[in-house]
Amino acid sequence: MKNEDWRFCKKCLIRDFDEGELFQTMQDYIARIEEDIKTSAEEYERRLGICTECEKLLGGMCGACGCYVEMRAAVKTHYCPDVKKRW
Repeated sequence: MKNEDWRFCKKCLIRDFDEGELFQTMQDYIARIEEDIKTSAEEYERRLGICTECEKLLGGMCGACGCYVEMRAAVKTHYCPDVKKRW
């Protein structure tokens, strides 16, 4: 499998996951991100802290774009999708 093949989640329907499986899938995705594009642990936690204070966070998803914030925050080049960028 090429790195490009696993970078993006191809499983779009949340109904196909139970909560434990969904959490594990996200953790597996984050663990496989190449170190040169992965956010540092400190920056990752900072970003998540900002997201948890945001009124658009709902069930781990961003109300501005629909992404899972834990996955988005894990990549250096990704940014807050809100009109007012928070990180």
